[in-house]
Amino acid sequence: MADLAAALPIQVIDPEVHKLVAGGPDERRRFIDWLVFHVKREYLGVWRRFRRTLRQRNALLRQGATDAEIGSWDEEFAELAGRIDRLRGEVLSEAIGEIEVIAGRVLGESVGFRYDRGWKADKDMATQLVESRERDLQLGSTQYGPHRADLRIDASERQARRLVSRGQQKLLASGLIIGATAVAQREMGKKLPLLLDDPAAELDETSLERLLAATFELGSQLIVTSLDRSRVAFPDEPRVFHVERGTLSLETR
Repeated sequence: MADLAAALPIQVIDPEVHKLVAGGPDERRRFIDWLVFHVKREYLGVWRRFRRTLRQRNALLRQGATDAEIGSWDEEFAELAGRIDRLRGEVLSEAIGEIEVIAGRVLGESVGFRYDRGWKADKDMATQLVESRERDLQLGSTQYGPHRADLRIDASERQARRLVSRGQQKLLASGLIIGATAVAQREMGKKLPLLLDDPAAELDETSLERLLAATFELGSQLIVTSLDRSRVAFPDEPRVFHVERGTLSLETR
């Protein structure tokens, strides 16, 4: 799967894209990891080792193991957590400004993002593990670490209220994905495929125009589905396929 993802990096904007904003941190961690994976070659190996270490530590916590047994995994956990955080931080520090600009353009107002690494900013990971061990034992899982990271949205109270609507959430999430695609394309030196599934859904004409304008600026290969072709205006005439009653046909030019 990793080889396939590396060979064909794809992003998708579909009717569920709003979950990137409205959903839990897992959605945003996957977004972060997609970007770091395609920019930093070594990231996958470090991430895999960390996931194995996390599983081992959590298994001991659920078994109620001794401090010595749990502590035997803490050094490797802290070392790998630090490497993941460093790689994520390096990529996001370079990318987040560009993503904010593109997401703000799609949303129609300025917005900011802040990386939360998953443990307290004033503590190193090794100290955090020791201090939280009793709570970890009570809950049967590791409460701090890069597996708890998040990309938080910094917005004014007025903006936050506006983002309650699915349409606004979709715009902001789409802006995040377009921004990440732009960064990945630049770092990888090639254009990436972008899939848009019914982009007009839940958007008014002005919002849809902003979304499509930012998408077309990428210069990516686009595969777009739409129930109403008239709502998706392309700058150049696209190749069009029709699917009707299970039959696929290519529209002749």
